Amino acid sequence: MTKNKDTHNFIYIKGARENNLKNIDLVIPKNKLVVFTGLSGSGKSSLAFNTIYEEGKRRYIDSLSSYARQFLGGTKKPKVEAIYGLSPTISVEQKTSHNNPRSTVGTITEIYDYFRLLFAKIGKPFCPNHKVEIVAQKIVAILATILSRPEKTRVIIMAPVVEMEKGSHRNLIENLKNQGFLRVKINDVFYYLADEINLDPKQKHTISVVIDRFLLEKEEENRLQSALELAFDLGKGIVLCEFDGSETVRFSKLQACPFGDFEMPNLENRLFSFNSPYGMCKTCKGLGTNLEADFDLIVPDKNLTINQGAIKYFGKSVNTKSLEWQEFKILLDYFEIPTDLEIAKMNKKQLDVIKYGTKESLNYWLISESGKRYDYFRPIEGVLSKIQRKFWETTSEDLRLWFKKMMSEFLCSACKGARLNDYALAVLIENYNIFQLSQLSIKDLIIFFEGLKLTEFDQKISTLILSEIKSRLSFLANVGLEYLTLSRSAATLSGGESQRIRLASQVGSQLTGILYVLDEPSIGLHQKDNDKLIATLKKMVEIGNSLIVVEHDFETILAADYLVDIGPKAGENGGFLVAAGSIKDIENEPKSITGQFLTGKLQIPIPKKRRSGNGQFIIIEKATENNLKKININVPLGKFVVVSGVSGSGKSTLVNQIIVNAVSKHLGATNVRVGKCAEIKGLFNIDKLVAINQSPIGRTPRSNPATYTSVFDDIREVFANTEQARALGFSKSKFSFNLQTGRCDKCQGDGQIKIEMHFMPDIYVLCDHCQGKRYKPDVLQIRFHGKTIADILDLTVSAALEFFHNWPKIVAKLQTLIDVGLGYIKLGQSAITLSGGEAQRIKLATFLQKKPTGKSLFVLDEPTTGLHNYDVANLIKVLDRIVDNGDSVIVIEHNLEVIKVADYIIDLGPNGGDDGGRIVAKGTPEAIANVKDSYTGAYLKTILNTK
Repeated sequence: MTKNKDTHNFIYIKGARENNLKNIDLVIPKNKLVVFTGLSGSGKSSLAFNTIYEEGKRRYIDSLSSYARQFLGGTKKPKVEAIYGLSPTISVEQKTSHNNPRSTVGTITEIYDYFRLLFAKIGKPFCPNHKVEIVAQKIVAILATILSRPEKTRVIIMAPVVEMEKGSHRNLIENLKNQGFLRVKINDVFYYLADEINLDPKQKHTISVVIDRFLLEKEEENRLQSALELAFDLGKGIVLCEFDGSETVRFSKLQACPFGDFEMPNLENRLFSFNSPYGMCKTCKGLGTNLEADFDLIVPDKNLTINQGAIKYFGKSVNTKSLEWQEFKILLDYFEIPTDLEIAKMNKKQLDVIKYGTKESLNYWLISESGKRYDYFRPIEGVLSKIQRKFWETTSEDLRLWFKKMMSEFLCSACKGARLNDYALAVLIENYNIFQLSQLSIKDLIIFFEGLKLTEFDQKISTLILSEIKSRLSFLANVGLEYLTLSRSAATLSGGESQRIRLASQVGSQLTGILYVLDEPSIGLHQKDNDKLIATLKKMVEIGNSLIVVEHDFETILAADYLVDIGPKAGENGGFLVAAGSIKDIENEPKSITGQFLTGKLQIPIPKKRRSGNGQFIIIEKATENNLKKININVPLGKFVVVSGVSGSGKSTLVNQIIVNAVSKHLGATNVRVGKCAEIKGLFNIDKLVAINQSPIGRTPRSNPATYTSVFDDIREVFANTEQARALGFSKSKFSFNLQTGRCDKCQGDGQIKIEMHFMPDIYVLCDHCQGKRYKPDVLQIRFHGKTIADILDLTVSAALEFFHNWPKIVAKLQTLIDVGLGYIKLGQSAITLSGGEAQRIKLATFLQKKPTGKSLFVLDEPTTGLHNYDVANLIKVLDRIVDNGDSVIVIEHNLEVIKVADYIIDLGPNGGDDGGRIVAKGTPEAIANVKDSYTGAYLKTILNTK
């Protein structure tokens, strides 16, 4: 079958029909950087991921034993006639969901594993109390220390055998007696073993066996050494020496502080793991944070008095006969705290009583509503203590959720966020413990390890470890992630950052002969770092791999060895192979929209005039959250504002943690924490907030665009009004796959059955009862213009718009989805299959259905994710429409096509991490283009042709 096919150098695809693909035949060169381009929804991912990668995965799974396959689940063969020359495939996709709070940048790149090994091999333990290096004490040195005491000093050598343990310890005492020992010291009292010793089994005891007693003389050196050796053996490396009955000194052959108050366990890898009980902080169990009651959430409005309901916990029970309120009022009265004084005007002592209560016991009584009296003599809790205790004690899930609304994650008070115990944090390399090193940015870590000076011995045993660490750090820097720290929680990473981390890990693995399939690796990356990313992709090709990259970024497209353009449009109007070959081949194909943008025939126009706004501002003073450096900024309203800057410069901190959270709180949200800043003014200029991120619109197959946008309510109404439905008495609810009346009984309306895979992610398989149609057979008998309700859910948005063209209410909602470039998605497409960018645009479309208020603030985080320039142009029209209606838009964005059309830009930087957090430039795109220190400005200058 493969006759005349060079499968060593090419991949041959014949008859690809997955999703909207139109029977594509294609030859792709191996060991090249191949970029798939085309409009959003044109079929690029269907070809790259759903066809090529899925077939590679299927072949791998089929090659395994039947025993192994049962744990991996079956994989469906893609709709393709044949694929020849396929190498082993690895997919590196965007994943924004990291649910494990223990995952960090360090753990997922495995650099932290090498850190643990390095600290175990060459780390030096220091006593945290005395700041001296801890070295295991040799018996010769201990002997010399004891002999340095004055002659005739009375010495008792003892071996500790029990330290603060409950029990009668009868067997131990009997065993010591049988070994010939005569005396023991129990809880600071000496006993003869021959005597009857009865210990309370419910109490903790400390027992040391007396090895020898003598007056100190030089002639006793051999006797002393023998006693020490026996004592170390019995005491498991610990010896107690009592001098003249008044002073007891602890000696250790283990690693211990010479002052005797800090002993180190052996340095092992697991000591430095916050996932191991051996190394984790015992308070937070290695998480670095604890869920604690939050006074800001309990008292959201500090301008209220207690009588006015300032304390959310008491709600309407203030000044009632509630026993809890009575008790709290007794506490307030005892400390003379007025209930008609605003919380904001109370002093620290008063607030501490409200928060923590009193440690001393008070004599008081409470009267129930029935008149029964309860007498108490005990401390009274404050609101923080009470909520904290009740959260952990309650068995009611509803109560637990209610308490949780008044709680936040706080830095662990024991480890201060380090996740590790004192022993792990006591080990240093060049004055850094492992947590402090993990807190450095990738850029600073590279500098640290380049300048690390080690002894010849340490250098010898750490060479290979350091080589791995340095290479992995450089790979991360080369994909534009030098601003990240290894301690950064994986849950806070964007989809683009996660993908580039996995990409760096693949480069580090040095695999060859692999076909990598990547999904827009440039997402979230500033143009400044694009060259590094492209160089990394080229490096992967150089070492003997093939790359297929789905990408919209024009720099990556221009760097490709081979281009595949799918289209010409999206959905049903896409799925064709428009062109394949060099840049020139794409540019010369008249049907290629990508080619027209490459030649400049199509382009997003630069506005002739920038909007002046409505004269109002959100004013932020001295913002210091995360890496922000006391910045002051006036954010204009009534404009299209873009916040730009390199990755890690502080854009999300400023927009999401400060602006969005401040507006949310102003509009009544109580469970939000505003990022640190001195003051925020002008919030009264906003009466509605629409903050749209890339989180999923749902996490089950039942969530889809039709239900999220509510257009499905109108469609169900149409079906309920058909003659067939009315004759059978079917109401609107009968056509809901969320209600028992109409949904398939087996899959509960999901269309799929969830298979729980122990120790692996769950998988979904097509419901064999309804064949994925979600409904009972009687519901599927009802047709509207020849289609069932299941057929409608299988339509693309564009096709549905045409189908319901006579239904204005439905048309209006579907049109908003088309306006944001989502005409190609299916109405019933499962939420779990949507990208972050698609989910964000569905949310935007939903809000576009509502009337503008003139005081609404729309905030979007990289809305061009997954968009071709053709679709970016449509998105810009939508955002312009919002601003033209009098509302305000703030967008976090790297895409220069969006930045160039903004009315106002706030450019943060100059770099990421500690080198960021400053305002580099602010103003119109033309103004930014003329700021020398702005990386964004340098790229804008080229686009705007300003000098």
